[in-house]
Amino acid sequence: MTSQTTVEQAPPTTAPSKKGLRGHPWLTLIAVAVGVMMVALDGTIVAIANPAIQKDLGASFADVQWITNGYFLALAVALITAGKLGDRFGHRQTFLIGIVGFAAASGAIGLSHTIALVVTLRVFQGLFGALLMPAALGLLRATFPAEKLNSALGIWGMVIGASTAGGPILGGVLVEHISWQSVFFINVPVGVIALVLGAFILLDHRAENAPRKFDLLGILLLSGAMFCLVWALIKAPTWGWGAGTTWTFIGVSIVCFVVFALWENRVEEPLIPMTLFKSVPVSAGVVLMALMAIAFLGGLFFVTFYLQNVHGMTPVDAGLHLLPLTGMMIVASPVAGMLITKVGPRIPLAGGMIFTTLAMLGMSRLGVGTGTGLMSLWFALLGLGLAPVMVGATEVIVGNSPMELSGVAGGLQQAAMQIGGSLGTAVLGAVMASRVSSQLPGKWTGAGLPPLKPAQLDQASQAVQVGTAPVPPGTPAGIAEKITTVAHDTFMSGMTLACLVAAAVGFVAIFVALLTKRGENADAAAGAAHI
Repeated sequence: MTSQTTVEQAPPTTAPSKKGLRGHPWLTLIAVAVGVMMVALDGTIVAIANPAIQKDLGASFADVQWITNGYFLALAVALITAGKLGDRFGHRQTFLIGIVGFAAASGAIGLSHTIALVVTLRVFQGLFGALLMPAALGLLRATFPAEKLNSALGIWGMVIGASTAGGPILGGVLVEHISWQSVFFINVPVGVIALVLGAFILLDHRAENAPRKFDLLGILLLSGAMFCLVWALIKAPTWGWGAGTTWTFIGVSIVCFVVFALWENRVEEPLIPMTLFKSVPVSAGVVLMALMAIAFLGGLFFVTFYLQNVHGMTPVDAGLHLLPLTGMMIVASPVAGMLITKVGPRIPLAGGMIFTTLAMLGMSRLGVGTGTGLMSLWFALLGLGLAPVMVGATEVIVGNSPMELSGVAGGLQQAAMQIGGSLGTAVLGAVMASRVSSQLPGKWTGAGLPPLKPAQLDQASQAVQVGTAPVPPGTPAGIAEKITTVAHDTFMSGMTLACLVAAAVGFVAIFVALLTKRGENADAAAGAAHI
């Protein structure tokens, strides 16, 4: 039976002084952007350091995978709970604790001498990063009035996009010229700057009916559901999509989600009120964020292998070739924010997914000999499509949620993106693996190469799935050239199919975008009127 108990209201936050720094909206944006930049950058910059970490610490390939998986798993599991913590104790405090913890974990990783310690600390990085992201959105929501919120989110999206795409470039420079440890040490001074800015600028806004209790069982059920789902997606390529273990974890995840939903309808102060999903725009925004991440992150996963392993670029060169994507997101995000403010989110979001779909279709036409100009065209179109979706979907989710649930809404937005990214990488990875397994034997034989034993074919397939030519040492030049041609042709066939699947997901997202609308609860904070 659902409880009807009225929650005790907390006193409203005092409005900030019009002359002071604390609580100033645009300064608040700068303060949270520095912290968010650190987390977004870390999502991609570390990938460049993985080979150096593997060599220096003598780690296995599986160990190195967990440097990334541990981070994203902790981040995905903790985001919504972290948002609830911000709603309960204040987003300013949560943000500052996240900054300190993330920077401290980063510095400790740089001092680590074992792979086990690196992976453990990466999990802590993910947990503290989870505190930062929803708190940043909660602070922006509480500080900016409705007519300025989209502009702020546009700049916020620009920072995330630029940091995510710029990670490989900065990481390549640091690893090549300093050390892999510098990739983590750089977060310490950035964290100090974010902490100082946050301490002097951020004002703790709390809604009058902010939550006063914790739904501990709800936290356990949701965390278990998220863990089992993301764990299954991470391990599916190793276990196999048809394996009983994979579907056991997926089944447990579904059961936990169902029990969680039933429990949330009974508890006095739920972690996520199920009434939130009665809002069609909120539900559409969450689904849209996940679909966008499937298409974008899943497709981009293979583009990095395409640039480095097929075209033979260095990590820095590959990052530079992605600058059209980064640059377009930097330019288009603020513009998208202003456009959404004027016409609402529906048209920009649908248009963004149309551009994203067209970009993925274009990327499906890339070949071994494609030049920089054509690649840049499709990368730029992808950035143009992603910008309004990153900004608009965030506003739809957070703006259509009550102020007292702004942290939970921010956690939902980020969790949808993390799950979508994991799902996209796993599903498109399975598409690539299936394509390579079906085509490599025939192409290998057709090229007149010596037949491979089952174990050799399996090893060759794993190499080809990331665009690497399985050329044994000492292979004559003529045979090595044939192997390379077969490997790259097979990889491109798989990448073409993966991009087409991503385009299909983007096409579905166009219609989901049509269900969105401007936030009904994007009201201004008490002191935000002095912009």
